[in-house]
Amino acid sequence: MSTGKNQTALVTGASDGIGTEFIKNLASRGYDLILVARSEDKLYQVADKVSSEFEVECTVIVADLSEPNAAQDIFHNVEGKGLQVDFLVNNAGLLHNGFFTELNLAKQEKMIAVNILALTSLTHLYANNMANRGGGHILNVASLAGWMAIPNQNVYAASKAYVVSFSQALSNEMTAANSGVQITALCPGYTATKMMDNPDQGSTLRIPSNMMMSPRDVAEIGIKACLAGKDIVVPGLANKFTTIITHLFSKSLLTKVFGSFYRKNMD
Repeated sequence: MSTGKNQTALVTGASDGIGTEFIKNLASRGYDLILVARSEDKLYQVADKVSSEFEVECTVIVADLSEPNAAQDIFHNVEGKGLQVDFLVNNAGLLHNGFFTELNLAKQEKMIAVNILALTSLTHLYANNMANRGGGHILNVASLAGWMAIPNQNVYAASKAYVVSFSQALSNEMTAANSGVQITALCPGYTATKMMDNPDQGSTLRIPSNMMMSPRDVAEIGIKACLAGKDIVVPGLANKFTTIITHLFSKSLLTKVFGSFYRKNMD
């Protein structure tokens, strides 16, 4: 299904995992792409493959979203190239597991900068830009972790709770203003990406492969939901069931249960 070659999508965290699947999905729909991430080599590899397979234009922007004013720099870079973003996917995110007091503070501050500040700034810049042009789509990647308090992953879960709340509220605002801009929060659960086994993020959480969704399925569900005008989407039946559980039991009880589970299954 093509949406027109003149439309362009910008995806952060585009070099691997769900980000790469977002790129492929949007390319298959006829979008030209702007790929943003820290790894220049990986970005160009993805861009070359996608542009060849789907015959779309790919622009690479190397950026570290944890740096001050990163979002503003990306926005002005895109503007300077004469490109117009019709679909923004705020996918970039950092994760650190372990006891809060034992994790490196600077790394946790970077996680907050990427997961919250950069996402908020890019959303603000492009929500205004899209509204001035009469419409657009913004997909913010939150997490199932954003539905609950998770010990030993507390800052990450809290940052994703922000994304859920922020996106839903902004979706309502943009709809009430008849802006034509759709905001959607995507809340995946365990997904088979490097986040599940990355020594740089502290302890590794051991999760059976049959409990994880594929990045491709998560990306497809997220894009479809945003294009369909949904303010929030939780991919996978098991994940949907988990969100129901969060409303049936007290937060204190669930925090104890998840704290025990995470400490038991972390290396």
